[in-house]
Amino acid sequence: MTLPRRRFLTLAAGAAALPLMPHVARAQAGYPNRIVKLVVGFPPGGGADAVSRIIAARLSELWGQQVVVENKPGAGSNLALDNVANSAADGYTIIMSVRAPGLSRFLFSQLSYDPDAFAPVSRIGTYTHLLVVPKDHPAKTMQDFIAHAKSNPGKVTFASPGVGTPSHLTAEYLKTKGGFEMTHVPYRGVAAGAMSDLMANRIDAMVNTTGSLLQPARGGNVRGLAVTSAKRSGLAPEFPTMQESGVAGFDISSWYALFMPLKTPADIVKKVNADMVTILAEPVLKSRLAPLGIEAASSTPEQLAAEAKAETELWGQVIKATGIKGD
Repeated sequence: MTLPRRRFLTLAAGAAALPLMPHVARAQAGYPNRIVKLVVGFPPGGGADAVSRIIAARLSELWGQQVVVENKPGAGSNLALDNVANSAADGYTIIMSVRAPGLSRFLFSQLSYDPDAFAPVSRIGTYTHLLVVPKDHPAKTMQDFIAHAKSNPGKVTFASPGVGTPSHLTAEYLKTKGGFEMTHVPYRGVAAGAMSDLMANRIDAMVNTTGSLLQPARGGNVRGLAVTSAKRSGLAPEFPTMQESGVAGFDISSWYALFMPLKTPADIVKKVNADMVTILAEPVLKSRLAPLGIEAASSTPEQLAAEAKAETELWGQVIKATGIKGD
């Protein structure tokens, strides 16, 4: 979903102006000594893109070398994963991923890359998803929305940034747990028309990241009904949880993270991980991510690998049970 243009430009400009922290030295000779490409599987203007640009700007400053964001939207970020998996494993191509790469094997019947061919680097941060409706929708609460969906079977639609994205899978899981139906309308990232369609009442709801929906909901462009985490987000406490709204036991949060091609030298992975740990601890960077509803949180490569494995197991079951196909 597209952030309000003025707000997005403010965030992007702020990212580019992140000051160099005095206790952090610029990278010495060696890696990186040329432009690094940070690939994101969604179009400009959405939450994933905004996060990527904040991280790229800070790493550019830290390394004294440009990190450029390359948008490759489509197929629920599968096109971006394919691009990175088939790139040289030299540290100069990184993906900012919104999901475990291993999920691709459940979503697509044919792949031109090995979904296990990624080296985990570091988590960037965690976030909850938000369900929103048009501002003039009759549902004022999540309870209202569920009742509306149950009384209009087969008629309620919801948008996501693509088949197999965490937002799509979260909504499918929500339908099962809440006992109601919605029809999925996928977009090539929510910056590709989903927000305008929602505001024009062409679709009934949207489930997506706080990075994409928090500012429009707070600005009154759409109405936020509930978040998907077990507890209210400390960065968006005004929105109740699904559990508070009657969906018992519902607890889904997601993450943004960096991966490289699998055979990237270990010393490069170690360096990028260490630099991510450093910048994600900086108050200034935390403050840039907070308006997007993202709690900065680095990890070791091993911790990220474990999280990706657990996510693959959880969502793999949901994909099989619901028959979701990314093709």
